[in-house]
Amino acid sequence: MNIKWWPWGFLTLISLVLLLFFVFYPLGVLFINSVQDESGALSLAGFITLLNDSQYVEAFRNTLVLGVAVTACTVAVGVPFAYMVARYEFPLKNLVAVLPIMTIVIPEIIVGQSWLLLLGNNGLITNLMADWGIELPTFYGWTGMVFSMTLVYYTYIYLGVLAALRGFDSQLEEAGLSLGTSPLLTKFRVLVPVLLPAVLVNALVVFTLVVGNFALSMLLGSRVPLLSVMTYNTFVSEMGGSAMLQSAMSVVSIGIVAVVLFLQKRVVERKIYTMTQGRAPAPIRVRSGAALLFTCAVGLVILLSMLPLVIVFVAALTETSGPVMRWGQWSLSSLQRALQGAPEPILNSLKFASMATLVGVAFAILVSYLTIKKKNIFTQTLDYIVVLPLTISGTVLGIALVQTFNTGWLVLAGSSGIMVLCYTVRRLPFAVRNASSTLFNIPDSIEEASISLGVSPLKTFFKVILPAMKASIISAAILMWVTTISELSASVVVYTGGLETMPIAIFRQVDGGRLGLASAYGAALVSVILLPIVVAIKVFRINLFSAK
Repeated sequence: MNIKWWPWGFLTLISLVLLLFFVFYPLGVLFINSVQDESGALSLAGFITLLNDSQYVEAFRNTLVLGVAVTACTVAVGVPFAYMVARYEFPLKNLVAVLPIMTIVIPEIIVGQSWLLLLGNNGLITNLMADWGIELPTFYGWTGMVFSMTLVYYTYIYLGVLAALRGFDSQLEEAGLSLGTSPLLTKFRVLVPVLLPAVLVNALVVFTLVVGNFALSMLLGSRVPLLSVMTYNTFVSEMGGSAMLQSAMSVVSIGIVAVVLFLQKRVVERKIYTMTQGRAPAPIRVRSGAALLFTCAVGLVILLSMLPLVIVFVAALTETSGPVMRWGQWSLSSLQRALQGAPEPILNSLKFASMATLVGVAFAILVSYLTIKKKNIFTQTLDYIVVLPLTISGTVLGIALVQTFNTGWLVLAGSSGIMVLCYTVRRLPFAVRNASSTLFNIPDSIEEASISLGVSPLKTFFKVILPAMKASIISAAILMWVTTISELSASVVVYTGGLETMPIAIFRQVDGGRLGLASAYGAALVSVILLPIVVAIKVFRINLFSAK
């Protein structure tokens, strides 16, 4: 081997082979199974069956409608929210600017469970309003899904638009006003075109997340057919032994996301406006009635977003009798059953998430270093494949892994290995992007100086580069931990008896009407998510939730 390929060229090849085998190969198996019948012959019978199935066609249509509806609602909430935070000063603004980011770490299963505790058929608010003679419409179906998903995903719009507003040069608006254009017309002609790419990019991200959503769709969808739920039900049903049908459904889901990503690239490229970095307009301080209105408006959004965190702890300490929550009567029985009687989901979550975080962060550090600092003919391919799981829903990824590693020389199905693999592959792109954030700011001259002094490239990497990456490594580890331990859509597909995790336990308990035990597991899940975040902020002084 040529010396220039050692060690980084060799490590690039090893990394590429691992990603091809554990990411690209399962997707290839999925695509082959979608066009291959039981005899091994090529066939489009799976897709034809889907086209002739009226329920599947309805699920396809409903999924697109849900994606558009939730995306429109997130834009309607996120854009004004970001504009108020960027352009105005009002009471509690600093707190309000940061809190929406916390919604990203709240597991979707917790969000769905909490709103059912409040607005479900036997929910606290539902029963309270019934006592007053007011019958609320059912929260199941379109209402619950659009409402809860909007509160989960509006943060993506908020963050993207907020960043664009803070990078906007106020001189452009001033020039428009100086020409006699009205303030409102100036904003439409100057500000809106500049913000549009940020809105489009993040709106399409929200759309893809909604299309692949499993937790909220399963808990709140009721009788509304959706692709993610139908794909899962086909996989777990007794009649779901047809790999062709499962794979065809999965390929259609991948196709929807692929089309959206293609449109995103084409549309955004045509809407990009470049400008030199200028002076952002100074926030306007609002007083009296306007200040109260602004604070109440953003406060209501924050309250609804953060309410699931509060409800899950209150419910965990509430006396229960089957599906009935005895609100106002306190008890530790649910927590005792979860922590002492059935702690396996908690222990499994901690074990699988810890292993996935260690493996994922170590691999993310290597891949980010190779793709940024040691580029060669393979690193661009490496960078493409490592982000591939972002374009695949968890349900589809889980089916692909089970189909691939259920037979052959490497059988992982039914073992802890497939759970760790599922976690690692699903969340690796987040860790890679976080780990690479610092590398762009580390000058190559530092590494070159170390090597010129006789230190080997590998030793230079461990003694010079890794210490400089400390903050991004910790951030990557926390993000990997938070997203893996709350993962449901892929793990619920690949798990078997004895491998149940906290999100799976919550899902099963809610489905069985045992809301008290589900809340106890939910409180435990939220606790192990928030603990490392608090440690990172207080001990390592890492500002994980800066909105600036």
